[in-house]
Amino acid sequence: MKPMIKQMFALTFVVLPYLSVHADDWPQWLGPKRDGVWRESGIVREFNADGPEITWRTKVAGGYSGPAIADGRVFLTDYVVSDGITSPNPDVRNDVQGSERVHCFDEQTAHELWRHTYPRSYKISFPTGPRATPTVDGDRVYVLGAEGDLLCLQTGHGDVVWSRNLRDDYKTETPIWGYTAHPLVVGDKLFCLAGGKGSAVVALNKMTGEEIWKSLTTPDIGYSPPTLIEAGGKSQLLIWHSKSLNSVDPSSGELFWSHQLEPDYGMSIAPPRKAGDLLFVGAIKNKSMALRLDANKPDAGVIWRGNKKVGIGPSHSPIAVDPNSPEFIYGVDRGGQLRCVRLSTGEQIWETYALVASKRFSNSGTGFITPNHDRYFIFGETAELIIAKLSPEGYQEISRSKPLLKTTHHAIGRAVVWSPPAFANGAMFVRNDEELIRVSLKR
Repeated sequence: MKPMIKQMFALTFVVLPYLSVHADDWPQWLGPKRDGVWRESGIVREFNADGPEITWRTKVAGGYSGPAIADGRVFLTDYVVSDGITSPNPDVRNDVQGSERVHCFDEQTAHELWRHTYPRSYKISFPTGPRATPTVDGDRVYVLGAEGDLLCLQTGHGDVVWSRNLRDDYKTETPIWGYTAHPLVVGDKLFCLAGGKGSAVVALNKMTGEEIWKSLTTPDIGYSPPTLIEAGGKSQLLIWHSKSLNSVDPSSGELFWSHQLEPDYGMSIAPPRKAGDLLFVGAIKNKSMALRLDANKPDAGVIWRGNKKVGIGPSHSPIAVDPNSPEFIYGVDRGGQLRCVRLSTGEQIWETYALVASKRFSNSGTGFITPNHDRYFIFGETAELIIAKLSPEGYQEISRSKPLLKTTHHAIGRAVVWSPPAFANGAMFVRNDEELIRVSLKR
């Protein structure tokens, strides 16, 4: 019996770690809870000498949108140019003709299950392709094109359930850098930034596309996605447009509160980030602020505003909250500095140029910071994937891959990848303007 008992104990120790492994889909921008946290277990702690394995590559066309992963499928949008000049210039709206596409790939093999294509001319700056990541909700996927085409498709076959164009329906002009705010589904509603008089934000019936309510007026809707929080005993929908940060009632669009914050060039991009009763929002040229949320009612008061020595002024990248020390946040400032800031005061604790690999100003520096238990996975604009430990004590790099993709996008004097990665089922999915790849990160 003794050898058998030993064998049973050995089997127990082999099996139990695998029983505790947890995997998740990534069905929308910034993941299941839209907070940018990767909660899976069984993930690599560091890379071996060869770096992470790329398990497949598949060809795609241009775009900034990230992939969404749900139920064994990967959804991605792109743009195929047929005519026009696409050279990026932040001050010029390019006239380009082509087609936007929605792809559905098999998660394990990259086999294309279906594709939906529709013609779309662009008159925007940086006309590479769609900006918004698809949002998957059950058997439907919602996609938003760069010129305001909003589509609801069946996930199984790509059939169009309903569609509309936000620019045309609300009689407005496409933002200079395109429609960018990732659609948000909550309950029976789909929230989108539309534009136009009284319709900066709209709530649509997710099943039919019909308007439920519209709210707020601003000359430029900006690029920051609708963000839902719970505070003051209420659900609050945060809308940060080019003039102010606003909280509205998601059931009616009624304004709860508003505070002025006007980023340069109307570049409200990164979503507001909540940690406890504090809320941070920020953009380029040191336009940031922190607010304290009222515990008893939907209200908030400003506790500090940023400047060159206070806060973070991110360009494109979302802010990460430290899961172990929520008083601290991490983000990439406009110049490429990865910075740690004390949320309650705006104090800059430390900064490093490790993501851009040089101590130089990197205009619109970008890096996507994704916490996973006691590690952070950081995908930077150089297309390298970094595993690091971040804490108030400093930046500790553990591993760095070689560039996983070509830096196909040329902007502001350098070649970059500006598309957000998705982390799902033990892997990272990320794209450039030529291909989408799956990178295995299982331990």
